[in-house]
Amino acid sequence: MCSIAGIINFKDIDESRIIAERMSNAMRHRGPDGSGLWSDQNAILAHRRLSIIDLTGGAQPLSNEDHRVQLVFNGEIYNHQLLRSNLEQRGHLFRTASDAEVIVHLYEEYGSDFLNMLHGMFAFALWDSSKQILLLARDRSGQKPLLYFKNGAELVFASEFQGLRCHPAFPTAIDSKAVIDFLSLQYIPSPRSIYRDIHKLPPGSMMIFDAKNPDCNIKRWWQPNYQKKSEIGFNDAVKKTRELVTAAVQKRLMSEVPFGVFLSGGLDSAIVAALMTQMRAPAVTPAFTIGFDDPAYDERSGAKLMADQINRQTGGKLQHFVKNIKVDDFELIPKLVRHFGEPFADASMLPTYLLCAFAREYATMVLSGDGADEIFAGYERYLIMNYARRFNLLRGVFPIIGTLFPDSGERTHSGRLRRLCRVLGASPDNRYATMIDRCPSSLKTSLTGERLRDFTEHNFADIFCPVVLTATNPAELAMEMDFHTYLPGDILPKVDIASMATSLEVRSPFLDHELVEFAASLPLKFKQCGRSRKHILKAAFADLLPKEIINGRKRGFGVPLANLSRGAWENPWRETIQNSPLFPDGWINATTFEKLWQEHQSSRRDHSYILWNILILAIFMEQNKNFIQN
Repeated sequence: MCSIAGIINFKDIDESRIIAERMSNAMRHRGPDGSGLWSDQNAILAHRRLSIIDLTGGAQPLSNEDHRVQLVFNGEIYNHQLLRSNLEQRGHLFRTASDAEVIVHLYEEYGSDFLNMLHGMFAFALWDSSKQILLLARDRSGQKPLLYFKNGAELVFASEFQGLRCHPAFPTAIDSKAVIDFLSLQYIPSPRSIYRDIHKLPPGSMMIFDAKNPDCNIKRWWQPNYQKKSEIGFNDAVKKTRELVTAAVQKRLMSEVPFGVFLSGGLDSAIVAALMTQMRAPAVTPAFTIGFDDPAYDERSGAKLMADQINRQTGGKLQHFVKNIKVDDFELIPKLVRHFGEPFADASMLPTYLLCAFAREYATMVLSGDGADEIFAGYERYLIMNYARRFNLLRGVFPIIGTLFPDSGERTHSGRLRRLCRVLGASPDNRYATMIDRCPSSLKTSLTGERLRDFTEHNFADIFCPVVLTATNPAELAMEMDFHTYLPGDILPKVDIASMATSLEVRSPFLDHELVEFAASLPLKFKQCGRSRKHILKAAFADLLPKEIINGRKRGFGVPLANLSRGAWENPWRETIQNSPLFPDGWINATTFEKLWQEHQSSRRDHSYILWNILILAIFMEQNKNFIQN
């Protein structure tokens, strides 16, 4: 795992090399084990390395035999040994044992068409000096980040905002539409960023930048197809699911450094931990769990149940490390906001970071269960989307029914029923957007200040329009939408930024593209069976899992925001917002904020999500108040 950065079409090579080095050093946390810099008259590539494979010989940038092609790479290629063997048979010469080196030779052999040959997670920049073109590419699901901006004919790119900010031409104008999207979604989906002229390369996409005719030509090179369904029977599908998940875990065990697995009380990490421990025996596999004092958020009992089961099955080959976490350090929040580089308000970033920091004490790489919910229909909203159409004729009464339930928080029974009624009352075309919207348009109108007033009519659902969907069933449409937006916009950046902040690599077997494609080809009834979610996944691994794990209710990996905002964090939360530029600079309306705050503190309503969004926005604006263009 690493960071990459670069500048194309610079004016002054000596100055630009200094800038590129600063960009790289600003991301040292992503790659503390080494650095490299290469340049010619038109291109500079910089790299920082977290050594996982070929510890002594895998330094970057990497080149082909005649040095015409130069590469900086972030990620892992799991099938690199097979690719290397095929390329060597075609006469290519390798200088390292690095998985990344196959890319320069694949490009020599196949041009940009080689991307479909790669199995892995990655973001890379490849410079072809003979053609004067730069190829930027991201992996299929968007596990590794890549940001860029243009400055006239110059192109600047990096893995993180912290790298880009070291360039003197960093564009600081805020995208007001992105702020509106953030208030609704808690993240800013690609290709937008908080800055108007900085973009995220979308997942499964590549950019070709021609230095002679400086233009960014972007195209998608992969996406799953939910329309083309397999005719496979359920029993055969169960067998195939087990084979593919097992193979995905096996691929991700390649490492020359200590590694382990995240273990929560849920189904997905339990499967990964069980398979990984079996594969590694007789070696001992470390598993990492964190817990909280609040039982609504604590998963230690489920994790222990699974750890005990694995040890019974493997003769004690899982070493379970558990740590109780006190999520009351308010100073951790601005630290993470700085790492993300733009407003990001998924509160589970806090426990994710703490889990990564805990795991890094023992390992350099871990496996996780991320992605299973999106591909096997694990979220409750997919059930709602599937069955909501049965109530279309009663749509008008649900908003009224919803007001009968107290707004006491999403993890309460009444809070979930209230939200369900709001979704069932929405039009079929707007149900998905209604379900995920944390800041409905009626609230935005009163909450936003003068700086955002002209953008309140901007419908955040418009961000979904560029996504070409293939599904037809409402539940699968939501799954496909999540795969293109929520997964790469929220879940994966959260894990990438939190893990890289601690110099830890995280690999996600459920995002293996062969498994994703197979899951997309299955009929929905294999994934949803009555109220059972991830049905086929449970059937495929029933022999490895305790019934309590199989039948347990899914919990999100979060923190008790409502309690914290009314307790340990009440004063710093409020003071941070009030002392920030949000009110005086016209981003947020002070009167509406005060009303929300008082309602929340009285426990009449639970506004913790929108108040958390405002807090994160306030911290970001305060951290950048001397930097942002007004």
